Amino acid sequence: MRPINGDDVNKAVAECLTALRPAVERDWTATGAGQVEWNCHVTAFHVAEALVSYAGQLAGRAEDSYVPFEITLDEGTDNAGLLHVIETAGALLAATVRTAPPGARAFHPYPFGSADREGFAAMGVTEILLHTHDIAEGLGLTFEPCADLAESVLAWLFPHVQPGPAPWPTLLWATGRGELPGRAPVTDWRWRNNLVIPAGRVTLTGVRPAAARDLSLGGDGGFDWIDGGPYQGTRDASGMLLKAYEAGVHRPEFGVFALVRAEDGRALGAMGFHGPPDEDGLVEIGYDLAEGARGQGYATEALRGLSAWALARDDVRILLAKIDLDNGASRAVVARAGFRQVGADDKLAAYELRR
Repeated sequence: MRPINGDDVNKAVAECLTALRPAVERDWTATGAGQVEWNCHVTAFHVAEALVSYAGQLAGRAEDSYVPFEITLDEGTDNAGLLHVIETAGALLAATVRTAPPGARAFHPYPFGSADREGFAAMGVTEILLHTHDIAEGLGLTFEPCADLAESVLAWLFPHVQPGPAPWPTLLWATGRGELPGRAPVTDWRWRNNLVIPAGRVTLTGVRPAAARDLSLGGDGGFDWIDGGPYQGTRDASGMLLKAYEAGVHRPEFGVFALVRAEDGRALGAMGFHGPPDEDGLVEIGYDLAEGARGQGYATEALRGLSAWALARDDVRILLAKIDLDNGASRAVVARAGFRQVGADDKLAAYELRR
């Protein structure tokens, strides 16, 4: 489980070409592609279209919709030429991912309206792997990509899916292409890019399972931290996120968010939920900041932004924060964000914000 980058796009393309080149003399237009409704030729062209589209979205920083362009094949392009188009399109996406700055995002509808550079790389890898499987199945070829690629795709785009005994069968099951012992068949699915929530001078950036694992093990999770970060609370929360993912109960929108300063892209701390809301719509929230970011209002801005996002949902009615009695600064943060104290014991004060 690790972050996905442009090299992974090229790696997936190489596996696609290795699997399909032995069948370039076959009639792909007359052969159905596995369980999809397209023939093998249309499916292969779809892969090329998707890769070019993702490169265009990210390069053009599309904000509200798809960039209005499409690609076409020259008349008479054979299967070998079509594979060359896939190879070229993959190289374009890989280069775009490598050169996009950290934090760059562009429009993609599923499920939160945008994706970052790693998300576009992961979507490209997913398109390549799954549709190579479809084409290979239609042509009677064997295809099984390296487990590392499938595992990374699952951790990056399918954080709501519990890991299975092996990554590739789990990815096929999660996308309605196979069975997995002990799990019901999947008939409807979507991948999930991470959620980002603007909040004044910071952006709350959803932490994926692969990043959470790195943070829990002492790494930076792919973020550029200010001095003193990440704080231990961030590492502990990331460990909790990872356990929820491995247990199959992680809901990404109620996970952990890194607080990334808009002006320079540096991570200041983390904020998030202790889990999804309960049956009464109550969800507990927590946060921390690296010492160098404290006392400057960042936590208050972030808490206001996350609270507004949460309370706008139908499944959230009450936000709860429990804070050490002697942590005056943190108690002041929740008060400025509109929370009111509703109780206390000998160690903690409880604060609530209701819809």
